[in-house]
Amino acid sequence: MAGKEQDLLSTEIVNRGIESSGPNAGSLTFSVRVRRRLPDFVQSVNLKYVKLGYHYLINHGIYLATIPVLVLVFSAEVGSLSKEELWRKLWEDPHYDLATVLAFLAVFVFTLSVYLLSRPRSIYLIDFACYKPHDDLKVSKEQFIELARQSGKFDEASLEFQKRIVESSGIGDETYIPKAIMSSENCSTMKEGRAEASTVMFGALDELFEKTRVRPKDVGILVVNCSIFNPTPSLSAMIINHYKMRGNILSFNLGGMGCSAGIIALDLARDMLQANPNNYAVVVSTEMVGYNWYPGRERSMLIPNCFFRMGCSAVLLSNRRRDYRRAKYSLEHIVRTHKGADDRSFRCVHQEEDDQQFRGLKISKELMEIGGDALKTNITTLGPLVLPFSEQLLFFATLVWRHLFGGKGSRSQPPTKPYIPDYKLAFEHFCVHAAGKGVLDELQRNLELSDKNMEASRMTLHRFGNTSSSSIWYELAYLEAKERVRRGDRVWQLAFGSGFKCNSVVWRSMRRVKKPSRNNPWLGCLDRYPVPL
Repeated sequence: MAGKEQDLLSTEIVNRGIESSGPNAGSLTFSVRVRRRLPDFVQSVNLKYVKLGYHYLINHGIYLATIPVLVLVFSAEVGSLSKEELWRKLWEDPHYDLATVLAFLAVFVFTLSVYLLSRPRSIYLIDFACYKPHDDLKVSKEQFIELARQSGKFDEASLEFQKRIVESSGIGDETYIPKAIMSSENCSTMKEGRAEASTVMFGALDELFEKTRVRPKDVGILVVNCSIFNPTPSLSAMIINHYKMRGNILSFNLGGMGCSAGIIALDLARDMLQANPNNYAVVVSTEMVGYNWYPGRERSMLIPNCFFRMGCSAVLLSNRRRDYRRAKYSLEHIVRTHKGADDRSFRCVHQEEDDQQFRGLKISKELMEIGGDALKTNITTLGPLVLPFSEQLLFFATLVWRHLFGGKGSRSQPPTKPYIPDYKLAFEHFCVHAAGKGVLDELQRNLELSDKNMEASRMTLHRFGNTSSSSIWYELAYLEAKERVRRGDRVWQLAFGSGFKCNSVVWRSMRRVKKPSRNNPWLGCLDRYPVPL
């Protein structure tokens, strides 16, 4: 095995308990589990992505370049005069003709108009809601396996495989699944999909409209994302019909875009708000667990069964200036990365049929490696937009030095490692998509984050499981419930999914969240968290 490939693998000794039968009955048995890790992507940064980040940074570079020059010239001119001379020049000895004054005013007005017209509108997050299913849909890990056995859809080998995955997944005993998936009937039907969609979407939207006191008819833009379930009429049409929204609403339905689609939907909503002033936009992010349920025997397609659980989020955005005072967050940056041009990335999460013609999501063994490459590109592009200047300078200088002089190294001198930026200096809170325990472990190691930084992601995975594109909102709800969000804090939401895509969104808190709302999904169990894992 090549050195690079071997570095991506890690081994773990697993205690499998006491053997119940066979020649080794009564004795402890162990097995060696080989896991594929995320690549150490901070040690192999491409310069082009850093340049892309700086390109985003200087889109309005003309103002950054000209304003300091004008200030310096004005300061030098004024600083060379005494107070008496300045007063005499302004009032006692004016030599300004009408043409000069008009020309100056025209240049000033023109510059100010160009700046105001080119400046993007501020986007505010008024509030958000996360759906919490009823307790009768709650299952423990043991109940999950037992219900899967009673459904009669799996053989013993498939059940044992799912049991091992669930036990090491980081998921707790209070996640939610639809009742239909554990019946002996086919649950991947349009009827069951629509029923689940109505439950989670309307539940989240009812809470959102109640919290914000915004009428559904006031919403001008609606964006819904659900990767697997895409009926006709669309999910966005279901919402419009249910709430009787206005006829000129701009509605969009995003499908097949994976767990990072929530940020893509935010990006679309932002663009629409930039083009349509004085408007509200609602973004709904969800996934249908029952419609995606796989009843076959292909192990790579059984993995989603073990991780995905019910959930939905609804977010209200506004570009109205009068919403400044009541908004919770302002949108700072969105950075999107797409690796779909690479064949391996394109097929690493792939929907297809198995040999028995059962439809499901096939997860590639190379997922961790491919995800690491997309993450590397995304955070390298994001860095120049959010990192303090000192971190940017150190990172860029060591990167250029390594690129020019120390990239390959020699036998006597090892290659120069790039400076690893401290992203904890850029953000106070981290909401990393709760895909699974292994992914969160590797992200924490690569980004050198503390347990406190990863707490919201781990606790969301434990309490609600992988709720796909809505998981980053359950994490933010956790931070608010713990009253950790203060005025001026920066929140980084990071999500990744099929395609392969990795997307980031950065929010800045506009006020302190003193106490969670009564509809916060964590209120019933907040005193038990964080739990030891």
